[in-house]
Amino acid sequence: MEECAPGGCLIELCIQLSIIMVGKQLIQNNVFEIGIPKLKKLIRAWKDKGISLEEREEQRARPPQQWNLDYTLVPFEGLTPEYMEMIIQFGFVSLFVASFPLAPLFALLNNVIEIRLDAKKFVTELRRPDAVQAKDIGIWYNILSGMGKFSVIINAFVISFTSDFIPRLVYQYMYSQTGTMHGFIDHTLSHFNVSNFRPDNAPTSSSLPEITVCRYKDYREPPWSAEAYQFSKTYWAVLAARLAFVILFQNLVMFLSLLVAWAIPDVPKNISEQLKREKTLLVDVFLREEKEKFHLLQTIQCELSLSPQGTFRHERGSDMESECSSAISHPM
Repeated sequence: MEECAPGGCLIELCIQLSIIMVGKQLIQNNVFEIGIPKLKKLIRAWKDKGISLEEREEQRARPPQQWNLDYTLVPFEGLTPEYMEMIIQFGFVSLFVASFPLAPLFALLNNVIEIRLDAKKFVTELRRPDAVQAKDIGIWYNILSGMGKFSVIINAFVISFTSDFIPRLVYQYMYSQTGTMHGFIDHTLSHFNVSNFRPDNAPTSSSLPEITVCRYKDYREPPWSAEAYQFSKTYWAVLAARLAFVILFQNLVMFLSLLVAWAIPDVPKNISEQLKREKTLLVDVFLREEKEKFHLLQTIQCELSLSPQGTFRHERGSDMESECSSAISHPM
């Protein structure tokens, strides 16, 4: 596997993301957004030219109705492709923003252009979609929320493992005698004895035969150590610091997101109180109606229990009469 350049591994990812955001998202998607519906419309119009001469003359004699013109447009196939495009764009922007900080800017430019292109496409190129009531964007919200949380972890690993940010901090606070970055490059280089080259990897010729030791970027024990070329204690210290940074970064960002969500709720406090009051009033109205229904049923039952001469059919006698009189005279 190829090693990273001295500047880190982010430059290749930055170039790839710039090509995706500028070439694919900004140019290719927008061209296809308006080009494909127009192409389908031309194909449908070309197929309609196969009608007979009499039908064509009849169409010319009377102007086409609006519903006939709407029928020639491209059928509406749903919003799933639009949502998928936004999900992919959000993934590129959020997951690798540490590698390509200009990705949100290109995403903004792409969305500004696409808003107008989508408006033109839905109004002039597509049939009118059926209106369907929806509370929110449905499962797409959970996908965006999960991707946002996952992007925090990805960016933490990108910052920690693909840059020298953590090794520099470890060297400055643990190994530097002056508390500065002086000597950091020498600290990151390990020693290798050229006599330990395998025959198939050894240089074919050397212009400097007096060189016996070379340096390479890694944290390993020197060849004169008892554990030659094994990972050194510095390697494990840097690895522990990187993992600690990932945990700290993830928890800090999650705490800040929860703090912002608490400080700026989706539903304002006064609206929430009004909703609770409305719910309480609905419960009171429901209970009042249920009491009225119970009183009405009790009254009907008492009236049915009386005989036509005003006597009771049941054996309870005066007790039933007093209960019915109380229910009728004291409604709930």
